[in-house]
Order: sequence, then C-alpha cells, then structure tokens
Amino acid sequence: MNKLFKRGILTLSFGLAACCSYAQRPISSFDRPVRPTSRPAPDNTRIQVALLLDTSNSMDGLIEQAKSRLWNIINTLSTLRYGGKVPTIEIALYEYGNSNLSAASGYIRRVLPLSTDLDLISEHLFGLSTRGGEEYCGAVIRKATQELEWSNRASDIKLIYIAGNEPFNQGNISYLNALSSSVQKGISTTTIYCGDYQEGIDGKWKAGAVKGNGKYFNINSDRKIQFIETPYDDQIDVYNSKLNDTYIGYGSSGSSKKAMQVRQDANAGTLSKANAVERSVSKSKSAYTNSSWDLVDYEKANPGAVEQVDKNTLPAEYKNKSTAEIKVAIKKKQEERETYQKKIGELAKQRQEYIDKKQKETSGAAADDLGTAINNSILDLAKVKGYSVSK
Repeated sequence: MNKLFKRGILTLSFGLAACCSYAQRPISSFDRPVRPTSRPAPDNTRIQVALLLDTSNSMDGLIEQAKSRLWNIINTLSTLRYGGKVPTIEIALYEYGNSNLSAASGYIRRVLPLSTDLDLISEHLFGLSTRGGEEYCGAVIRKATQELEWSNRASDIKLIYIAGNEPFNQGNISYLNALSSSVQKGISTTTIYCGDYQEGIDGKWKAGAVKGNGKYFNINSDRKIQFIETPYDDQIDVYNSKLNDTYIGYGSSGSSKKAMQVRQDANAGTLSKANAVERSVSKSKSAYTNSSWDLVDYEKANPGAVEQVDKNTLPAEYKNKSTAEIKVAIKKKQEERETYQKKIGELAKQRQEYIDKKQKETSGAAADDLGTAINNSILDLAKVKGYSVSK
C-alpha cells in the first residue's frame, strides 16, 4: 500500500460511532463464503444492498467500522415503507484487495450472496480479516453486478456501497464499463474513499459515483467518533435476553442457528454496549425474521406448517409434546415476542431522542458526518422511488 492514509475508517452509520477500548476479540465460526440458496421472490418490494469492502492491510479501521454500523444500516432501512408495506431487506457482502485471495479471482471473494439472514451477515462480517493485496474496484463492481440475484422490479431499491483507499481505476476491468452495466440494472453505486477528499477525486472515486448514479464520500481517519450510551440501554438489553427465549429451533440447523443468534449478540457487544443495543433494536423489527430455523416465525409465515416438522429436530422439551401442545406453545411464544419487541421499540424511540439531543449539544449539525450523509442518500433515493419513512 502506498497511501498516506494507512487506516481508513468506514462509518456506515446513522449516528456517531467508535470502537470502545474494552472491545474483545470477535466471535466467529465462518471463514468461507456460503453457497447461494434459492429463495422465493417476496410479495413485498425489496431493498437490496451490496457492501464491497477493501480488506487489504490498511483497512482494519474500515472493517471495524463496518461491523459496528451494520445494525444502524438495518435499522434505517427498516424505517422505509412502500405502499404502506414493509420491504424485504437483502444484504450481500464482498471483500476485495486481500492477498489471501487468489490472483485468478482478482483478489475478490463473494463472502455472502444477497440474503435476508441478518445473523449470517453479521457472522461473516465479523469473520473478515485484512492482508495486503491489489484493489480492483472495476472488477469487484462487475462481479457484484453479474453474480448477485438483483431484482428486475422497478420499484425495488438496489444499492452498491464500495469502500477503499486505492485509485478507483486500478486493474484491467474498466470501472466505467462495470458501472454502465450496473446502472442498466437500476443499481445505484455510492463510493466511499478512505482518505483526503481531493485525493479521492483525483483517484476517480467521485467519477465512479457520478457514473454509478450514486454519491461520493470521503472519510477523515483522524476524526475521533464516540458511541453515545443512553439511560435506556440496560432495559433494552433485558428485553433482548427475554426476546431470545421466544425462539424455538427446528430442522437440521435449528440448534446451530439459535447459537449463532446469541453469538451475534456477543459480537455486537465486543464493539460497545451501544452497538449491542443497536442490534437489539434491529431484532425488534420485522426485517429480523428467521422462518428457516425458528418454529415461531415458520408457523407465522406458513400456518399449519408445524404439522410437517420432524419433532426429533426440536429442543428436548418439545419432542414428546403433541402437535396441539406445540401449537399452544408457539402461540404463547409469539405473544411474548410481540410484547418484548413492542417494549424495545418504545424504548428505542426514547433512546434515539436522547442521542439526537446529545449530538446537538456536543457537535451541533452533523452535515459532514458520513453516517448522516449515507442516511440522507438512502432516503433521497427511496423518496424518488415513492417510498415513505415510518419512525
């Protein structure tokens, strides 16, 4: 790497962010990309987001901030509505510029295809590590455009966020051609340069954003940003623990997925208590659904489906129950879940009001904050496409 800015920071957030000094080592069991899985086209509109992150040596700060702001992104996306309905949120993850990846791949890896499994997204994000390599923006944009199952529906929102600190035009694949293809698919590409604003412009990052019908941002890696803890965090954490108890794993992955849910709570907490709370808030929203392994969500999405579930795959306390008894248990868990999610939602509103007030007291307007800028860019595009915002 030959840039002066050796530690770029991505603040994919909608508030203030920082890594706390007491952070522990992240918990992760994944180091390989998952295979794409078939998924039925949702009835509701979709919001599809692909994160393309530079994982070369100088990007440790970038990755840490991406981890810390995942749940902020999801929470903001969760406020969008189309025709009064809640869109389905899908997120994909790519890494590029890592010398652990093969030269034949262009030092690019699709870590995760577009997925609604938010815990799995977090798991893989926390599994990323950095190592020096060659960064080819045009190549990774082309791969994301070609490989991912982008929607053909005009009302759906399709976004690419690419972040890094090397010239945007490196490599044999023209970024202009790659972005032409993405624009043809209705994808908006926002570029985030980790370094000086003008240096990013000179390195074609702004040109990439213009060509990609997106926006250009730069990150000041020297800026010290802090999480804001609130008087509501502890109570939200209590309800989150109770919320976890309402999940009933089923099928071959039920047990491991439930363990992953707890593991991602812990991963979020390694960055800060406030970040863990952001995840808890995400879990109170409709975007956080787990019908592929949770019996409560499965029965809600497919009434009567519990009758087809192999009882041997259920937790021990349910294996010897009759189907009627299991249905009663599911109904009780569903009612409890709705109660806890409502409580978290109410506290989350008070929490955000507290954060907004503190931000105004300490820093005034945050027009130059990356999180605010990204938030505005998403909402601007949503407005153009006829989406509304529900607080």
